[in-house]
Amino acid sequence: MTTTDSPALQLQSGDIRLRASARNKEDAIVKVAEVLAQNGCIHPDYANSMLARERQANTFLGNGIAIPHGKPENRDLILRTGVAVLQLTEAVEWNPGQDVRVVVGIAAKSDEHLSILAALTDVLDDPARAEHLAQTEDPEDIIAALQGGGQAAASVPVETDANALTAEVVVVGIHGLHARPASVLAEVAGRFESDQRIHYKGKRANAKAMASILKLGAGPEANVLLEVIGPDAAEALAALEEAIASGLGDGEEPEPAPAKTVRAWTPVSELGSIGGVTACPGLALGPVFRLAGADIVVQDTPGEPASEETAFTNAIAAASRQLDELYQTFSARAGKADAAIFRAHLALVQDTEARDEVCALTDAGHSAAWAWQETVKKRVAEFAEIEDERLAARAADWHDVGQRVLRILTGRDEATINLPDDPVILLAEDLAPSETARLDPARILGVCTALGGPTSHTAILARSLDIPALVGMGQGLADLKNGAVTILDATSGHLYLEPAEADIESAKSFQDELRALREEEQDTRFQPAVLTDGYRVEVVANIGKPEDAAAAVETGAEGVGLMRTEFLFLGRASAPDEEEQFEAYSTMIKALRGLPLIIRTLDIGGDKGVPYIAVPKEDNPFLGVRGIRLCLAQPEIFLPQLRAIYRATVFGPVKIMFPMIATLEDLRAAKELAERVRREIDVPPIEIGIMVEIPSAVLMAEELAKEADFFSIGTNDLTQYALAMDRLHASLGKYVDGLHPAVLRLISQTVRAAKSNGKWVGVCGGIAGEPLGAAILTGLGVKELSMSLPAVAGVKAALRRLSLSQADALAKSALAASTANEVRQLTLP
Repeated sequence: MTTTDSPALQLQSGDIRLRASARNKEDAIVKVAEVLAQNGCIHPDYANSMLARERQANTFLGNGIAIPHGKPENRDLILRTGVAVLQLTEAVEWNPGQDVRVVVGIAAKSDEHLSILAALTDVLDDPARAEHLAQTEDPEDIIAALQGGGQAAASVPVETDANALTAEVVVVGIHGLHARPASVLAEVAGRFESDQRIHYKGKRANAKAMASILKLGAGPEANVLLEVIGPDAAEALAALEEAIASGLGDGEEPEPAPAKTVRAWTPVSELGSIGGVTACPGLALGPVFRLAGADIVVQDTPGEPASEETAFTNAIAAASRQLDELYQTFSARAGKADAAIFRAHLALVQDTEARDEVCALTDAGHSAAWAWQETVKKRVAEFAEIEDERLAARAADWHDVGQRVLRILTGRDEATINLPDDPVILLAEDLAPSETARLDPARILGVCTALGGPTSHTAILARSLDIPALVGMGQGLADLKNGAVTILDATSGHLYLEPAEADIESAKSFQDELRALREEEQDTRFQPAVLTDGYRVEVVANIGKPEDAAAAVETGAEGVGLMRTEFLFLGRASAPDEEEQFEAYSTMIKALRGLPLIIRTLDIGGDKGVPYIAVPKEDNPFLGVRGIRLCLAQPEIFLPQLRAIYRATVFGPVKIMFPMIATLEDLRAAKELAERVRREIDVPPIEIGIMVEIPSAVLMAEELAKEADFFSIGTNDLTQYALAMDRLHASLGKYVDGLHPAVLRLISQTVRAAKSNGKWVGVCGGIAGEPLGAAILTGLGVKELSMSLPAVAGVKAALRRLSLSQADALAKSALAASTANEVRQLTLP
């Protein structure tokens, strides 16, 4: 089979500026953007996007070359794909220790530029060629260098071996072949002796090497071609197909951490500040301390090839042990999900292609340390080229892994980060995952980094450790001296400088109030959410696996308002049978000890798929066969689940909830099947409700309320359907806010319809777990709030401080607002 890519971009002399000058990195980026704008490639505002991307990701490649480019969400400012080259007479410092003479500005609307990026990788392997580009006075030299090599990688068809077995598969999951799925796929491939390749858009990857898979840049719904040749090819191909179809462990996105019940702190004085992006909210007060972190750079000082290879093998083994220990330690401290990055790093350290390249270089007479350095440098450059920010972030992971092994090879490995004896607010250009994991929360008051974004590993790990943190703060941090006292308000996104004594005292008082509030919430978590005037709201939990049921009771939840049954169906090759489901549901009912359990029937489709349920490929799966539509279309899946639920009702109070109800016909058909099963099993009737998450269900709420026993509003889906914005979209996700007035008005309409028919309404979306959202929903008439476990205590405490009249007034103000931001400016009484 043959695959092809887009035609290669042709550089012209007008795309190149020789003998230019720039004051600094930012000035160089602005000037290369001006060339792109003059050539009709970008809107001038795209320069700001290039500067913003640089604050989150280092675009320095090496050998004096950098490739600044904009953020994917600003691609609408690109008029056509283009590349501009700025050759500087004097080098500018891109980052400490990184001088740049050649700036290659990129505006990529599609993938025509990939041939130039491939050629740049070749230039990085040849310092002499890179130096020539920095000094030449002939633009044709640059054109020849950037178009003379690498084009085959982007545009020449790739042919599979005539003796190979092949299969086309579609990548499922939320984000495609990012780090976790790629590591799982490489692990599956490594079980077989055969050679396995993955083809995508003219690129080919070794299926046994995670880094190689990541370089494909294959996103969700990507069509990839598997090619396998060798003695166990048939078994290997079947295993790879099954693994990809099962989602490679990339199931539902975890719920975001609940917003803390934090009132805003306001400085007493007029203070200067440096802004940043909130990674973990909170307030910290104390001296700053800059983490000194110079990269290890080695010269090529080779020994005997055999001894160099032995040293490298030992270093890889030692690094693997360290990463495994980090994973185990961090799992115990923050949970396996947040520790997963160290599993991904372990896969990079053990990458077979990288190890083969290093061994080839040591055989050729180079030192192991230099060979590893060059191999990692090449991969960092390759990943920095990828437009998908999630995949491009793997460049930082390669750098972290590279430095770990270099420290071992050079005898400079350090087990701890040296910090002052007294706690500090840590400043850094960026923090590698291994550095963040070694931070002692007792000695770190807060973290501020110049680079990074809210989804970076620094941000994720800081949230896991509950350390107030700001990222993406820019180079302004470099001006702060060690020991300078600051106030870090990571909730509002500011590091306040030179606070007055009154500000310090105010911040300390604020911290004391928050600490007392947290302790009170935990101490009173088992008390019901009874408002000051006696009105009661039921606060329950969203759970997704059997062990969560007992945990829900411990957090103070008064039952389970949403039990997602997908955990039984995802990540396997065949559907769970009735008995397996019965055991799971029974276990949860017993763990709740008489508290109510609402079981949502299977909600597969859209962003979730399984290999054993045949669903035709859809251009827009979120508007296709999913939820109740899928269950009605495939009763062989639906009926065993209904039987298992009804059988389990003998152990405690259970309700059934159908997802994605769009029409009255949907509800009637589902109820008819449920009633048939109930009669067969011969158990008493139970309440049957529906998820309200489609605007049509809101508009038909009067009719639906006559036939459903209750409503549970799924605000996450309702918001994205109402606003026509995917909540996982890279640039639109931040606007998908359940507190948007349009969504709140839909909720209000639903509650009115239910109330007029004597039915109750719950909410199981994200805003139910926010104190502000919970108060507004209570004022709208919502009777039950279902949320993630960590949010239960805080929401119950916040509601106990309110009266129903206050909640009602808050709801009316929210309904009258014009934007989500206006709603979020409202404050709890």
